[in-house]
Amino acid sequence: MSDPADTSNISYIVSVLAAVGTIAVIGLAVKFYKCWNSDKKKKSPILLVDPVVKYSLPLIKKDILSHDTRKFRFALPTSDHILGLPIGQHVHLTVKIGDEVVIRSYTPVSSDDDHGYVDLVIKVYFKNVHPKFPEGGKMSQYLEDLKIGETVDFRGPSGRLIYKGHGNFSVKILRKDPPTEYNVKKIVMLAGGTGITPMLQLIRAIIKDSTDETQTSLLFANQTEKDILLRDELDDIAKNHPNKLKLWYTLDTSSENWQYSTGHINADMIKDHMFPPSSDTMVLMCGPPPMINFACNPNLDKLGYDPKLRFAY
Repeated sequence: MSDPADTSNISYIVSVLAAVGTIAVIGLAVKFYKCWNSDKKKKSPILLVDPVVKYSLPLIKKDILSHDTRKFRFALPTSDHILGLPIGQHVHLTVKIGDEVVIRSYTPVSSDDDHGYVDLVIKVYFKNVHPKFPEGGKMSQYLEDLKIGETVDFRGPSGRLIYKGHGNFSVKILRKDPPTEYNVKKIVMLAGGTGITPMLQLIRAIIKDSTDETQTSLLFANQTEKDILLRDELDDIAKNHPNKLKLWYTLDTSSENWQYSTGHINADMIKDHMFPPSSDTMVLMCGPPPMINFACNPNLDKLGYDPKLRFAY
């Protein structure tokens, strides 16, 4: 006749072994999934294998984001394909309008985590809206009229900056120059209008990697509040990742209830809301040339930001 104490011990040992076995199985399953997911990404066919080759992609979806902003989705060759665009790089779109070949550069809002498609958020510059540009934007109006199934030529990767993660940048002064490597802890971002897309591309990459402790501060300039592109996503990131994004806005024209700045980017805005100049802080700029030349660089000079640690897309 067995001792009840022995039976209890045996039951305890069996339960412990069962628990250990379950944990081991779960551990192996997690490890297998990570390896499988990594292998899947490695094996995914890449579209942009040659930066001089044009790839014709069909429009498969168009979303209206605002009165003048659209999100265009283009299909990649297969549902397994990824675009293959390094962080910091952009693509060139080429179309023929009459006898004229029109080329424009865009930074996708999708990433290589997205298989089978590429998304572009584009502001449409319509005719007879801006007195200085009565004809509007050639490419943006062409895309606005593009029908589902019609194609546009994509080419890339292109650009002089690549973000490699964890504050590491590879930057070329000129396209044919050898790259210079930088490592920083903080990034100041000055963006205007559609210049937000390369900034958001970089911010997304940083927050996606929990081990990347790089901090960003973004000053985003627009004409009016309704012109702020991708605001909901930016506000959500700033709220949920305050250690990775400090966000501030400025408008040319604002309402009484506006809680941020009004006017063009100036020294006080940069000083009050961006990281101060230091040897471990990079400044990135993207927007209309007058913004870069007359609002950003002169005020960065005034505040002591190192010109060697600045980059304009």
